[in-house]
Parts: sequence; structure tokens; C-alpha cells
Amino acid sequence: EMEIAHQLGLKAKTLNGVIQWPYKAVTTALEIIPRTLAQNCGANTIRTITALRAKHAHEQEKNVNWGINGETGEIADMAALGIWEPLAVKLQVYKTAFETAILLLRIDDIVSGSKKKDAGDSGPAVNHGAAPEGMEM
Repeated sequence: EMEIAHQLGLKAKTLNGVIQWPYKAVTTALEIIPRTLAQNCGANTIRTITALRAKHAHEQEKNVNWGINGETGEIADMAALGIWEPLAVKLQVYKTAFETAILLLRIDDIVSGSKKKDAGDSGPAVNHGAAPEGMEM
């Protein structure tokens, strides 16, 4: 998760305006997983996450397998520990999470739209494809 978050963060830095917001949101969401693991094993969460971010930031070292050891709370090479997660499971988890987020946004648009319709206006309350008010491009 931390390596995916790192790569998405790099991609967000190449984009301008509101287009980078979804990348940053997913980056933040993915960092919750190692943060929760660090908290659950009693590690110093801030120091552990900072060290893990730094480890993943060294591009030349290719530290893509580094994570948090759930028993000790220290960062470790998951490949060296023999910890692997099946890609099919990961892909399904991410797909389900994104579909759920999209569904919630659609429900919010429908509910907001019906409230506005009752007030005499039509359409969704939030145009998710447009720039926020006052930030038109």
C-alpha cells in the first residue's frame, strides 16, 4: 500500500489543479493501512510511517517490498520475511473500494438533486467534473 501511495503521490505532483485531488485522496486512504498496523502493534506511529515513507522515496534502491512487521512494529523487507499478498485479492479489494466510493457519490448526487428539485432547481448539487466555485480555469 505504501509503494502504491508513493507512486500515486508522484503522479499527483505532475498534475495541476483539481485533477490531482483524487490522487491525493487515494494516497491518504492507502496510508491508513500501514498506519493502523503500526498502531495495533504498539509502534511509534509517526516515526514508523515517516521511516517507511523515506524508505519508499529512495527510487534507486527499489524498496517496493518494505512494510511494517506486525509483530515488532519495525519496518522490514516483507520479501525477506516471506510475507506476500495475492495480487487477485488486492485488485478485488481496490476495485470494491472504488466502486463503493463512486456509489456513495452517486447516492449523494441523487439525494442532493432531489432536495434542490424540491426547491425549484434541477440537477445534482455538486458537479464532480467542474472546478470548485471561485477556482474556474
